[in-house]
Amino acid sequence: MFRRKLTALDYHNPSGFDCKDETEFRNFIVWLEDQKIRHYKIEDRGNLRNIHSSEWPKYFEKYVQDVSCPFNAQDRQETVDWLLGLAVRFEYGDNVEKYRNCKPEAASNNTEKPVDPLINLDSNNPDFKAGVMALANLLQIQRHDDYLVVLKAIRILIQERLTPEAIAKASQSKEGLPVALDKHILGFDTGDAILNEAAKILRLLHIEELRELQTRINEAIVAVQAIIADPRTDHRLGKVGR
Repeated sequence: MFRRKLTALDYHNPSGFDCKDETEFRNFIVWLEDQKIRHYKIEDRGNLRNIHSSEWPKYFEKYVQDVSCPFNAQDRQETVDWLLGLAVRFEYGDNVEKYRNCKPEAASNNTEKPVDPLINLDSNNPDFKAGVMALANLLQIQRHDDYLVVLKAIRILIQERLTPEAIAKASQSKEGLPVALDKHILGFDTGDAILNEAAKILRLLHIEELRELQTRINEAIVAVQAIIADPRTDHRLGKVGR
């Protein structure tokens, strides 16, 4: 799943790279940092280069955090794919003039329209799956065994929370309506007029919290109903089938 990116980075063994081989994996991380990413200063790479140290996993976990990777170090495949993507971006930035001067093979046909990359999108591609999971992590969406379910959750979140209309609505200041406390019956008497007023205010705030909770419950019910209504849903298994 990493071959194309490894080839683009001129890795010495793009087709045979095995991230499950611990020694090869550690050497690869050192190569990636030394040659492509270069996040640390040279003098600060000693711990990462000491691949035989028993504490190397700890230093690698810190490295993953330092480069702002959205995955945990334990999610090795996703982390490697993200680091490769970062390295490719840096490689392009370092050699932008070289890539800019490259002529595509089909450049001679000026009448040919550019192909929309979404048309040939392969939803089973490991890179696509890794991208979905990375986006889910950024949006703090709970992971699911079926990445298509995660993708649907991302779509719902974006539609409901991240559209320009939703953002504009959320940014609007909410002005409360004036409330006449004397028209609300407390139901008991504390013996102190000030305490009675405070109790009424607390009761009204509690009612508002209950309304907000009910709204969230309704949203959750709608989301569950949307998944149940999916024709791919197997109700007996309690999950979405393929």
